[in-house]
Amino acid sequence: MTSTLSQPLDRTSRGAGRLLLAAVLLTALDLRTAVTSIGPVLSELRAGTGASAQLLGQLTALPLVCFAVVGSAAPATARRLGSYRTLAAAMALMAAGLLLRAVSDAPGTLLACTALALVGGAVGNVLLPVLVKEHFADRVGSLTAAYSTALAVGATLAAGTTVPLAEWAGRGSAAGGWRTAIGVWALPAAVTALLWLAVAARRPAPAPAGGRPAVRGPARSTTGWALAGYFGAQSLMAFVTVGWAAQFAWDSGVPAATAGWLLALSLALAVPVSLVVPRLATRLASPRPVVVALALCYLAGYLVMLTAPVAGACVWAVLLGVGGGTYPLALTLIGLRSDTPAQTASLSAFVQGAGYLLAATGPLLVGRLYAGTGWTGPFVVLFAALALQLGCGWHAARPVPRPGLSAAAPEPVAHV
Repeated sequence: MTSTLSQPLDRTSRGAGRLLLAAVLLTALDLRTAVTSIGPVLSELRAGTGASAQLLGQLTALPLVCFAVVGSAAPATARRLGSYRTLAAAMALMAAGLLLRAVSDAPGTLLACTALALVGGAVGNVLLPVLVKEHFADRVGSLTAAYSTALAVGATLAAGTTVPLAEWAGRGSAAGGWRTAIGVWALPAAVTALLWLAVAARRPAPAPAGGRPAVRGPARSTTGWALAGYFGAQSLMAFVTVGWAAQFAWDSGVPAATAGWLLALSLALAVPVSLVVPRLATRLASPRPVVVALALCYLAGYLVMLTAPVAGACVWAVLLGVGGGTYPLALTLIGLRSDTPAQTASLSAFVQGAGYLLAATGPLLVGRLYAGTGWTGPFVVLFAALALQLGCGWHAARPVPRPGLSAAAPEPVAHV
C-alpha cells in the first residue's frame, strides 16, 4: 500500500506473527455473521419490529451494496490509519452494529444498524487479501485457503445456530429469543477488534512499501475488468442460491424442512472446497482448469434443478456447493495477479467494489422475474451469469510469460 502498511512478517517475532495470523483468521470467521445470522429468524424479526416485506427485501440486498461502497473506501482509509487500526475500527463498528440491531424496534433503525454491522465485512473483504500478499507472499494459496475456510465456517455457524440459540434464549420459543440469537455475534467481533489493536501495538513501526508501482490502475486494465466480472458473476450466483434455492425446492415439491437442509448442505460444502481450491489453483501450471471445473459444477447443478428438482435434490445441492469454490478462487486470483501489497489493495478494492455492485442486481432481478415468469426468468439470469463468469475467469487466469516467472504464471494487472 503506502508507508502506513506494516513491515514483512519475517522482521517480527514469532509471537507477533502468530497474533497477526490469529487476527486474520478470526476476522474471516466474523465476515459473514451479520448476513447469515438474520435469515433464519426473519419471520420473528418481522413480527417483532413491524418491518414490511419491502424493507426485508432491502435488508437482503444491503450486504452487497455495503460491500461495494464501503469496501471501495478501505484502501484509502488504511493509507491514513494503517491496515491494523482500520480493521480494528471496522470490527468495533461491526460489533456495535450487531448489538444495536439486536435491540432495535424501529424498521428504519434496523436497516441502519445492519449497514453499520456490515462495515467489518466490507473492510475485511478488501484488506485480508492485502495482508496475505504482504506477509505471506510465498503462501498465498495456503493462507487464502485458511481464511476462506474460516469465513465459510463462520457463515455456516451463524446460519445453523441462530434458531437453536433463539429457542434457548426464549425458553423454547424463537419469537422470544431472536434478539439474543442475532446479538451474540457482536462478542467475537469485539474480541477481533481488540486483537487488531494488540497486533498494532506489537508490530514494529511501518516502513515505506517497496516494490514497483502499478503501471496503471485496474479500472484501465482488461484483466481488472475480467476479475471484476468474474467476482461479480460468482457473487450474484452465490447470493441467489442463498436467497432462492430453498424457495425453488419448496415450489418443486420438496418438504420445507428438507429444503432448509439442502441449503445448509450447499453452504457447508464451502468449508472443504475453500481448503482445496486456492491450493490447487496456485500449484497447477495454470488456474484455467479450476475455472472451467467450477463452472461445469454450476452448469450441471442448474441442469439437474431443471430436469430432476426433487429426485436429484441432493445432487444439485452438492454441485452448487462445490461450484461456490469460485469465491476463494477469485480471492486467490487477486493475489496472483498483483506484484505488491499496494497493487493488491487497489485490485482488491476495484474487483470487489465493481463485482458486488453487479451482484446486487441478482437477487432483486430474480425476485421480479420470479413474480412474473415463475422460474423461467431466474434461470435465464443464472445461465447468463454463468457464461459471464466462465468468459471472465478464462481471461483473468490466462497464462502469460514474464521474465523471471514460468511461462504459465498469471500476468499481474500492472502489466496488462
